[in-house]
Amino acid sequence: MTRVLVLGGSGNVGKLVLKQLLERGVQVRAIVRTPESLPSAFTSNPRLSVIKGSLLHMGVDELASHVQGCDAVISTLGHNLNYGRIPAIGIWANPHDLVTKASQMVCDAINKIQPANPIKFVLLCTVGVSNPDGSDKHVRSRFERSMVSLMYAILPPYTDSVRSANYISQQVGTTNPLIEWTVVRPDGFIDGEVSEYTVLDSIQHAFYTADKVTRANIAHFMCELSENPRTWAEWRFKMPIIIDTHQPTN
Repeated sequence: MTRVLVLGGSGNVGKLVLKQLLERGVQVRAIVRTPESLPSAFTSNPRLSVIKGSLLHMGVDELASHVQGCDAVISTLGHNLNYGRIPAIGIWANPHDLVTKASQMVCDAINKIQPANPIKFVLLCTVGVSNPDGSDKHVRSRFERSMVSLMYAILPPYTDSVRSANYISQQVGTTNPLIEWTVVRPDGFIDGEVSEYTVLDSIQHAFYTADKVTRANIAHFMCELSENPRTWAEWRFKMPIIIDTHQPTN
């Protein structure tokens, strides 16, 4: 039976990942700071083991104990938009490098336990981040490049997304026999149910003209990557873009 460790399970996409994994009969471990934020339908499910704690406050040894025995790690970690009751301020709150540090810790933990078979690492990113290997077909205009440079300079969550993708692609790479990875780059997030979606191998357009994809579809694709061997074989060591096949008209 597949066993998956989920990071960020109390977030909007993370809760959907937990829900869909449990519906698939997967054994799930979830590290969350506030377990009480999870629905009781999750916490009462015997297939879910909830680990209370802050990932960045864990040592690699402790994280390794939670990774031990897992087939995959799914990270939906991200930065809160709001800081307490103050809207929008959260994007400048610490830690600025949450996703990058968490990614490094996951890979260090996997290397530490030396699994007999490689562990899959599925990381949630954003379509605004270019594939570091240069394979994206979309060529950014001078205006878009200036916008990207500005976001990198002043928006810590975007900087963190770029650095985490660079870390996975360039430092972990494709030669580590213990770690296999996919970095999922959704287009514009919207609410909605699981529906038909399209997975692309490259950015198709400027980031500010985003197509839409439901959070449920993002979760579905990440679950497929963790559990479906054919899906994993197709997207392993890649940074796929995911969009809804049928775009909203309004």
